[in-house]
Amino acid sequence: MSSFGAEVRWQRDGANFADRRYSRGHLWRFDGGVEVPASSSPHVVPLPYSVAENVDPEEAYVAALSSCHMLFFLDFASRRKIIVDSYVDAATGVMEMQDGKTVVTKVELCPKVTYASTAPTAEIEAELHHAAHEACFLANSVKTEISIKLD
Repeated sequence: MSSFGAEVRWQRDGANFADRRYSRGHLWRFDGGVEVPASSSPHVVPLPYSVAENVDPEEAYVAALSSCHMLFFLDFASRRKIIVDSYVDAATGVMEMQDGKTVVTKVELCPKVTYASTAPTAEIEAELHHAAHEACFLANSVKTEISIKLD
Protein backbone atom coordinates (compact mmCIF):
# COMPACT_ATOMS: atom_id res chain seq x y z
CA MET A 1 0.00 0.00 0.00
CA SER A 2 1.03 3.56 -0.64
CA SER A 3 -0.07 6.73 0.99
CA PHE A 4 0.10 10.25 -0.39
CA GLY A 5 -0.26 13.63 1.18
CA ALA A 6 -0.34 17.33 0.57
CA GLU A 7 -0.30 20.24 2.94
CA VAL A 8 -3.00 22.86 2.37
CA ARG A 9 -2.41 26.23 4.06
CA TRP A 10 -4.79 29.20 4.38
CA GLN A 11 -4.62 32.25 6.65
CA ARG A 12 -7.27 34.88 7.35
CA ASP A 13 -4.84 37.84 7.27
CA GLY A 14 -7.14 40.14 9.23
CA ALA A 15 -10.25 39.86 7.04
CA ASN A 16 -13.67 39.98 8.74
CA PHE A 17 -14.37 36.27 8.41
CA ALA A 18 -17.96 36.41 9.66
CA ASP A 19 -19.16 38.52 6.71
CA ARG A 20 -17.80 35.92 4.24
CA ARG A 21 -15.60 38.56 2.54
CA TYR A 22 -12.32 36.78 2.98
CA SER A 23 -9.82 35.56 0.41
CA ARG A 24 -10.10 31.96 -0.65
CA GLY A 25 -6.48 32.08 -1.83
CA HIS A 26 -4.35 29.42 -0.23
CA LEU A 27 -1.28 27.26 -0.85
CA TRP A 28 -0.80 23.61 -1.69
CA ARG A 29 2.57 22.19 -0.64
CA PHE A 30 3.69 18.79 -1.89
CA ASP A 31 6.33 16.38 -0.54
CA GLY A 32 8.95 17.33 -3.13
CA GLY A 33 8.76 20.94 -1.96
CA VAL A 34 6.64 22.27 -4.82
CA GLU A 35 4.17 24.93 -3.79
CA VAL A 36 1.10 25.72 -5.87
CA PRO A 37 -1.02 28.83 -5.31
CA ALA A 38 -4.62 27.67 -5.09
CA SER A 39 -8.05 29.23 -4.66
CA SER A 40 -11.72 28.60 -5.09
CA SER A 41 -12.86 29.00 -8.67
CA PRO A 42 -14.18 32.44 -9.63
CA HIS A 43 -17.11 30.47 -11.10
CA VAL A 44 -17.97 29.36 -7.58
CA VAL A 45 -16.83 32.24 -5.36
CA PRO A 46 -16.79 35.65 -7.10
CA LEU A 47 -13.77 37.91 -7.39
CA PRO A 48 -12.10 39.43 -5.42
CA TYR A 49 -12.60 36.60 -2.90
CA SER A 50 -11.24 34.02 -5.34
CA VAL A 51 -7.85 34.43 -6.95
CA ALA A 52 -8.36 33.93 -10.70
CA GLU A 53 -4.73 33.15 -11.51
CA ASN A 54 -4.47 30.41 -8.88
CA VAL A 55 -5.33 26.76 -9.51
CA ASP A 56 -8.75 25.76 -8.23
CA PRO A 57 -9.72 22.27 -7.03
CA GLU A 58 -11.89 21.62 -10.08
CA GLU A 59 -9.01 22.40 -12.48
CA ALA A 60 -6.65 20.29 -10.37
CA TYR A 61 -9.11 17.38 -10.51
CA VAL A 62 -9.24 17.53 -14.30
CA ALA A 63 -5.45 17.90 -14.51
CA ALA A 64 -4.88 14.96 -12.16
CA LEU A 65 -7.13 12.68 -14.22
CA SER A 66 -5.41 13.80 -17.44
CA SER A 67 -1.94 13.37 -15.95
CA CYS A 68 -2.69 9.88 -14.62
CA HIS A 69 -4.03 8.81 -18.01
CA MET A 70 -1.02 10.27 -19.83
CA LEU A 71 1.51 8.56 -17.57
CA PHE A 72 -0.06 5.15 -18.21
CA PHE A 73 -0.35 5.87 -21.95
CA LEU A 74 3.38 6.73 -22.11
CA ASP A 75 4.26 3.61 -20.13
CA PHE A 76 2.22 1.33 -22.37
CA ALA A 77 3.57 2.96 -25.55
CA SER A 78 7.17 2.55 -24.35
CA ARG A 79 6.56 -1.13 -23.56
CA ARG A 80 5.46 -1.59 -27.18
CA LYS A 81 8.54 0.33 -28.43
CA ILE A 82 6.34 3.13 -29.77
CA ILE A 83 8.38 6.31 -29.38
CA VAL A 84 6.33 9.31 -28.24
CA ASP A 85 7.83 12.77 -28.80
CA SER A 86 5.06 14.83 -27.22
CA TYR A 87 1.69 14.48 -25.56
CA VAL A 88 -0.62 17.46 -25.08
CA ASP A 89 -4.08 17.16 -23.58
CA ALA A 90 -6.59 20.03 -23.47
CA ALA A 91 -8.80 18.26 -20.95
CA THR A 92 -12.10 19.73 -19.78
CA GLY A 93 -14.47 18.99 -16.94
CA VAL A 94 -18.19 19.70 -16.63
CA MET A 95 -19.94 20.50 -13.35
CA GLU A 96 -23.67 19.94 -13.11
CA MET A 97 -26.40 19.52 -10.54
CA GLN A 98 -27.11 15.87 -9.84
CA ASP A 99 -29.44 14.68 -7.11
CA GLY A 100 -29.38 18.18 -5.60
CA LYS A 101 -25.58 18.33 -5.45
CA THR A 102 -23.05 20.10 -7.66
CA VAL A 103 -20.69 17.45 -9.03
CA VAL A 104 -18.11 17.07 -11.77
CA THR A 105 -20.11 14.74 -13.97
CA LYS A 106 -17.79 14.45 -16.96
CA VAL A 107 -14.16 14.87 -17.84
CA GLU A 108 -13.14 14.74 -21.48
CA LEU A 109 -9.53 14.04 -22.32
CA CYS A 110 -8.41 15.32 -25.75
CA PRO A 111 -4.86 14.01 -26.14
CA LYS A 112 -2.76 14.96 -29.14
CA VAL A 113 0.24 12.64 -29.42
CA THR A 114 3.25 13.17 -31.68
CA TYR A 115 5.47 10.21 -32.46
CA ALA A 116 9.18 10.06 -33.31
CA SER A 117 8.76 8.22 -36.58
CA THR A 118 5.84 6.22 -37.82
CA ALA A 119 2.73 6.76 -35.75
CA PRO A 120 0.84 3.66 -34.67
CA THR A 121 -2.40 2.87 -36.40
CA ALA A 122 -5.53 4.52 -35.04
CA GLU A 123 -6.54 1.11 -33.67
CA ILE A 124 -3.29 0.66 -31.74
CA GLU A 125 -3.44 4.23 -30.42
CA ALA A 126 -7.03 3.62 -29.27
CA GLU A 127 -5.90 0.38 -27.58
CA LEU A 128 -3.18 2.29 -25.72
CA HIS A 129 -5.69 4.89 -24.54
CA HIS A 130 -8.14 2.20 -23.48
CA ALA A 131 -5.43 0.38 -21.53
CA ALA A 132 -4.34 3.67 -19.92
CA HIS A 133 -7.91 4.45 -18.91
CA GLU A 134 -8.39 0.99 -17.42
CA ALA A 135 -5.12 1.24 -15.46
CA CYS A 136 -5.40 4.85 -14.24
CA PHE A 137 -5.58 4.84 -10.44
CA LEU A 138 -7.63 8.02 -10.36
CA ALA A 139 -10.11 7.01 -13.07
CA ASN A 140 -10.65 3.82 -11.08
CA SER A 141 -11.30 5.88 -7.95
CA VAL A 142 -14.06 8.24 -9.09
CA LYS A 143 -17.59 8.04 -10.42
CA THR A 144 -17.13 10.90 -12.91
CA GLU A 145 -17.63 9.80 -16.51
CA ILE A 146 -14.26 10.06 -18.26
CA SER A 147 -14.12 9.96 -22.05
CA ILE A 148 -11.22 10.14 -24.45
CA LYS A 149 -11.75 12.13 -27.61
CA LEU A 150 -9.45 11.06 -30.42
CA ASP A 151 -9.46 12.55 -33.91
